[in-house]
Amino acid sequence: MKVSKYAKAVVAGLAAGAASLATAMADGSLSTQEGLTAVAAVLAAWGLTWAVPNKPQGPQGL
Repeated sequence: MKVSKYAKAVVAGLAAGAASLATAMADGSLSTQEGLTAVAAVLAAWGLTWAVPNKPQGPQGL
């Protein structure tokens, strides 16, 4: 299965942002600090995920 080299980073960023926002919205409001924390979580997930190379595939694509 061929997946875009960006897909892993996009999914990681969305997951980190969603988790951060879900926690921040527990009290029913979103402060500036909580919003900035969510943005930082997305950017960190993108950067860290981008830095880790994908596992090389074997001869049969496994």
